[in-house]
Amino acid sequence: MKTTLAKTANDTEKTWYVVDATDQVLGRLAVKIAAILRGRHKPTYTPHVDTGDYVVVINADKVRLTGSKETDKTYMFFTGWVGTAYRRSVAHMREHKPAFIIEHAVKGMLPHNKLANAIIKKLKVYAGAEHPHAAQKTVEFKG
Repeated sequence: MKTTLAKTANDTEKTWYVVDATDQVLGRLAVKIAAILRGRHKPTYTPHVDTGDYVVVINADKVRLTGSKETDKTYMFFTGWVGTAYRRSVAHMREHKPAFIIEHAVKGMLPHNKLANAIIKKLKVYAGAEHPHAAQKTVEFKG
């Protein structure tokens, strides 16, 4: 049997998946999303080509964290100026920018190269249950 490798990202069909983040554990959800974005669920998966699908995450503000991460986990930001590093808790991010929590977790599970920059653009995260991608004929992800 011959192994086929995708030569360009245009060789594969792109599907739009909708993932509901309500009461899902953040890390486990991020692993599934990263696998879809990379295309690991397809038989035409090629590590050096973007063969993945689009993912729309809804209800990002209802994602669950285990243990004491809700109070202990912090995100660090740095403006570039001396002494301007600051931290924000998960509770603060959930209130002000809930999409960031999932985007940050998924980005950390992608390879750290130029290909990941293209892959992460296929992730669309929304805090509520509404999303503007109905025209793409989205499919609910079961997995």
